[in-house]
Amino acid sequence: MSLARTTARVALGSIMTFAGVTHLTTAREEFQAQVPDWFPVDADTVVLASGAVEIGLGAAFVALPKHKRTVGAMLAAFFVVIFPGNIAQYAEHTDAFGLDTDTKRFVRLFFQPVLIAWALFGGGVLRDRKRA
Repeated sequence: MSLARTTARVALGSIMTFAGVTHLTTAREEFQAQVPDWFPVDADTVVLASGAVEIGLGAAFVALPKHKRTVGAMLAAFFVVIFPGNIAQYAEHTDAFGLDTDTKRFVRLFFQPVLIAWALFGGGVLRDRKRA
């Protein structure tokens, strides 16, 4: 595995683990604000569950390099699943995490594909062109 791919995997896994812990602790209310009003599950339950998933996926991405492709694909799928919440935050003009204008919320939407690609690259799902 290349140094770039390993670095990407460990960095994203660490970030996700940290983010998951903040779901359960210091940023819990901020994350609750991002759960769309139309979502049929209590916002706190969503935040706790998504935090647990982030901790699990993040820790697995770091600690289980033999399963990096599977975990990377699962992490990318997770980013796809939560994207409607990001769209809802923009559409519903919800302030959270310093995203206090429609412009900031709109720009944030373009970072989700970056996270998806990062997970796929770090997991080795996206292969180097030379090897493909």
